[in-house]
Amino acid sequence: MTTTRSAGRSALFKFSLVLSVLASGVYQNAEAQTSYELNSGWKCTSLNSVKDNGTIISQTNYDLAAWNAAVVPGTVLTTQVANKQVPDPFYGMNNEKIPDIYKVGRDFYTYWFAKDFKEAAPTGSNQTYLNFRGVNYSCDVFLNGHKLNSKLHKGMFLRQSYNITKWLNKNGNNRLAVVVYPPDVVGNPNGGQGGDGTIARGVGIQYTAGWDWIQPIRDRNTGIWDKVTIEHTGAVAIKDPHVVTLVPGVRKPEGAQQPAIIQVSAEVENATGAAVSGTLQYNLDGKLVSQPVTLKANSKQEVKLTDYSLKNPKLWWPSGYGPQNLYKLNLQFVAGGKVSDQKSIEVGVRQITTEWNNKTESRQVNVNGQKVFIKGGNWIISDQMLRFSDARYDAEVRFHRDMNLNLIRVWGGALIERPEFYEACDKYGMLVFQDMWGSGDCNGRWIDPMKADDQWTRRKYPDDHDLYLKSVADQVKLVRNFPSLAIWCGGNEITPPEDIFAALRDTIMPKLDNTRWFIPYSNSEEMSRNVQGGNGDGPYGIQSLTTFWDHQTYPFNSEVGSVGVSDYESLKRFIPAENMVVPEFDASTGKTKTDPVWEYHKYIGYDGFIDKYGKAKNVEDFATKAQLVNYDQYRALMEGFSSHMWDWYTGTIIWKTQNPWTAMRGQMYDYYLDPNACLYGLHNGSEPLHIMYNQTDGMVMVANNTFKTHSNMLLVAKTYDMDGKEKVLTKVFADVTPTTTKRYLSLKREIEKEAKDKGIFLCLQLLKSDNEVISENIYWLPDANGDFSGLQKMPKGDLGATAKYLKNGKVEVTLTNEGNGALAFFNRLSLVNADTKQRILPAFYSDNYVTVLPGQTKKVVIDHNPGADKNLAVTIGGWNVTERTISIDK
Repeated sequence: MTTTRSAGRSALFKFSLVLSVLASGVYQNAEAQTSYELNSGWKCTSLNSVKDNGTIISQTNYDLAAWNAAVVPGTVLTTQVANKQVPDPFYGMNNEKIPDIYKVGRDFYTYWFAKDFKEAAPTGSNQTYLNFRGVNYSCDVFLNGHKLNSKLHKGMFLRQSYNITKWLNKNGNNRLAVVVYPPDVVGNPNGGQGGDGTIARGVGIQYTAGWDWIQPIRDRNTGIWDKVTIEHTGAVAIKDPHVVTLVPGVRKPEGAQQPAIIQVSAEVENATGAAVSGTLQYNLDGKLVSQPVTLKANSKQEVKLTDYSLKNPKLWWPSGYGPQNLYKLNLQFVAGGKVSDQKSIEVGVRQITTEWNNKTESRQVNVNGQKVFIKGGNWIISDQMLRFSDARYDAEVRFHRDMNLNLIRVWGGALIERPEFYEACDKYGMLVFQDMWGSGDCNGRWIDPMKADDQWTRRKYPDDHDLYLKSVADQVKLVRNFPSLAIWCGGNEITPPEDIFAALRDTIMPKLDNTRWFIPYSNSEEMSRNVQGGNGDGPYGIQSLTTFWDHQTYPFNSEVGSVGVSDYESLKRFIPAENMVVPEFDASTGKTKTDPVWEYHKYIGYDGFIDKYGKAKNVEDFATKAQLVNYDQYRALMEGFSSHMWDWYTGTIIWKTQNPWTAMRGQMYDYYLDPNACLYGLHNGSEPLHIMYNQTDGMVMVANNTFKTHSNMLLVAKTYDMDGKEKVLTKVFADVTPTTTKRYLSLKREIEKEAKDKGIFLCLQLLKSDNEVISENIYWLPDANGDFSGLQKMPKGDLGATAKYLKNGKVEVTLTNEGNGALAFFNRLSLVNADTKQRILPAFYSDNYVTVLPGQTKKVVIDHNPGADKNLAVTIGGWNVTERTISIDK
């Protein structure tokens, strides 16, 4: 791996512009002296608009004046949106105004892309390479009048590398021209999962024909969608280095460590007509490891260096368990005293193993010998139009860390994620469960009347098995060095065809990446078996909170989730004012009447849960109450699974935590990177050391998802009525051993008595010996009828607030409930522009939707990009606290 590094239409356009800048910005990597990106100055035109071929178009004297500016990396649709040729498909019903490839034909989205660049022809034995990291779906490549590929290149995920040394113009002026064809079979977007399913006949992204959380992507992501680079080497180039770390025994994050074993290998290629002798070597932690190599003319060779014993290694751990230490390894090929090529790799020293847990009847994941309870989120893709950037990847993965999760599953209907995603996961301690391409929906697991082909036919998808296998092997090499990558999976809810699966299991994975858990499919019996036998996933809709605690689901559930509508500020970014209509739930029929735009953006119903807080007056009121439901749902979800850790479960993965467009379900933050209460309910419910309350049996419990014993803690349980009157229920000393959940006592009788008339607040705390709060959890519990009647008449809270800069890019907000009155309940903090009051996105809050008890002070730290805005303020408002804006002290 080479290290590389607001409301309405106006706000939508501004944010889209920011994304475009992020996606197309120049990011120099660690090989800046030998490699650079071709990521600006591209031009494009449709195939139908030109009659000339690539050998003519790629000559520097060919006139491109009539061509349009193009976004590369990007897609045809990305370019069309940037050039305002089509409306933004993320707003309202705009996507319906864009021609779909199924109706207009593949030629409509077949495009030429051209790029002029300066590059002098190398001298001596030096070489220059042109690299494509991803083109969808097929292409021909021309440079300076020469066709570089001997046959049509196919496959969205198959990298291309061309030695262009002899084709560079002597004057240094060069032109690259690429004709890009859409997928061979584009699929009918008929409303099914993956449309009619035929999109899966190719080796590409399946959801582009539509799914139950996204509308069809009109060009099916046709384009040069990933990075294009020019690379310089000497006679010998290093290809696809491989670093394996072995960490024997059971380790702890702290203290001295026994040695770890580092294994390094790489393919080296001599591109010249003469033999070359040299040394493949690397430096790690100040130690040099080397291997002499002699390469014949025009040859490749796999070289394995001697295993290296790393003394007292600084280990890499998942988030919540320990630090994410990374070593810099610089791999070089040296010949004649000069560096011919080098690759910089960040190495996380860790070892992933699994074992069968007989108690849960499921696999458990071990890191460095320690069992880790999996708290994960399902990830689709960062942006449906593939507008990827380092900054967006970093923000999205950071949000997952901030939810106190430790794993991200990359779903199989999308892609094998990019190195920049994995870099962020390495940084923030997110293990990755990486599906390969395929889904039960498209690939024939069950009968489906929306599909064009029968199950036997779909079971053989894709059409080109050889291309699939070549693509998998290539992508494994692309990402296998990242320590965060923990699990390979054959596909979403189904294995690939039998011959493909056998090759993956028996040949490709053992040869290319044999240290990770490879599972057949995402909910296979190899992961877990439930009491009925087999495994599965779900449910996906809103549930009673007690269900999460009491209903035993699958022991390692790869998909379970709930609702996810964001707040009113978020909704205004993509829903026109005339469509701001409150959904109407009919309890007698169990059905919801929904506005067409909400329906189009895949709204999933809250049923009667909103009405428990009082019938929504308008959309703003609805969205505010939805946040209370969101917080409760996801806190209860993770608490319920944690309460049965190592008893019923070894892990769970939420479906899902993010959206690649403006959908209204399954998200902890919206497409614009604005978090909602789902995120902070999870942040609370999955904190590493967590006190919690089972609303079914009244049991107070402590979940310890760390490797440390926590002892001599004081467990405090107290209630507050709607006026803020406090009643202490119990104070007992508590301790809990590593990676366990402990039951303490039931408060069911006392709580039901206190709550029966108006509901009650329950505050649970764990205190250290100096009375420092190390875990606090505040529940709002309903009355005897299951309604939050007291909240509906709750008196105003008295919340004082100040803000100051801790340093550039970091703001501390102090919240104080100074009176003896009611709790200041469920306060949303937002970092905003002081003049427009528009939120700064993204911003990262140490906590949010914060409740402050009478007499209590809390601090919230807000991190943001210091260059985003210089004129900042903080808005604060809650359930019973009027929103206001405060300045930030310098």
